[in-house]
Parts: sequence; C-alpha cells; structure tokens
Amino acid sequence: MNDIKILKTEVLSDNWYILRKIIFEATKKDGTVLKLTREAYDRGNGATILLYNRDSKTVILTKQFRVATYLNGNDNGMLIECCAGLLDQNNAEDCIKRETEEETGYQITNVQKVFEAYMSPGSVTEILYFFVAEYTKDMKISDGGGLEEEHENIEVLELPFATALQMVQTGEIKDGKTIMLLQYAQLNQLIS
Repeated sequence: MNDIKILKTEVLSDNWYILRKIIFEATKKDGTVLKLTREAYDRGNGATILLYNRDSKTVILTKQFRVATYLNGNDNGMLIECCAGLLDQNNAEDCIKRETEEETGYQITNVQKVFEAYMSPGSVTEILYFFVAEYTKDMKISDGGGLEEEHENIEVLELPFATALQMVQTGEIKDGKTIMLLQYAQLNQLIS
C-alpha cells in the first residue's frame, strides 16, 4: 500500500503514554482506495544494552515485575531482560549509559550501537536502539536496582553467557530485546 492519507486522529488515552485512533485512506497496488481504522500506542523511543565480560564469559541482566506479562500468562510477572529505558530528551547513547548505571550499578563509558528495530510495529510506534558494552568488576559503583522515584525494584543478575543462552531455550528468558541481543552476541562471538 502507498499513498497514505490521514483523515482523522483522535486521542483515546493520555494517562500513561498516548493511545491514538487513526482513520486513514490507503491505496492498494491495483488502485483500490481503502478506508482503515487503527490504534497506535506512542510511548516514545527507547534503548537497550547487553553488558558482557569476555574474561569471565558473563552477562549482566535484570529481573523485574512486568504487569503486561502477568496479564498474559506469566504466573509471577517477573521478567529477565537486558537493561533498557525510554529516551526522554536524551540521545540513545546518553540514555543507555544513564539507565545502565541506575538499573545495574555499572558505570560504562564505551558503548557500541549494533542496530535499531521496531519491536511491535502493528500497534506501537517505538523504535528501540540496541547497544552492547563490555563491563569489568571495577565499573560497579552501586548496587543498581533502579530509581525509587520511578518505583523500580530491579534485581541485577550476573549470569554465565552459556546459561543465558540456555535460558532462552528453556523459556526462562522470554523478552524479545534480550533474546535479540544474546543472539547478536553469539553470532558475533563477543564472548568466546
């Protein structure tokens, strides 16, 4: 489809982020014009990172409660995932450095952007920027755990890389961004 024409946009909710109803026309290849209605959730863009240590062959992940997973069958709502956060007004690199320190307690300086992706393009506008960075024990400056004012209660996990990969296979790790970064690390032999 091409020749998209937005006819009407209506805000359905702006309680947490913004949910919009969009009515638009789209022209098919054969020239047929369709009038369609969709909803799009705008929560801003985000960044995520996999911290890895080549020497110890470990990665840093987090574990926290995610209500959406709880509502969709995750018995306790806890999810193991890579550190991540919303960009706010910061660029992606500054954002992920700040989030890494807040969530994991590691102060990193060198990050490498590896790719960016839409995570749920059928209904969510977010682009997620993916990073990797090496960490060492001396980069640990606090316990991490997130910010109290954001009501975060994050457990920091240091796992052998091989264990994290196995946890994807067993279903203990179900977070898409985390699976993508673990597979990126495996494909690119970041930890060998």
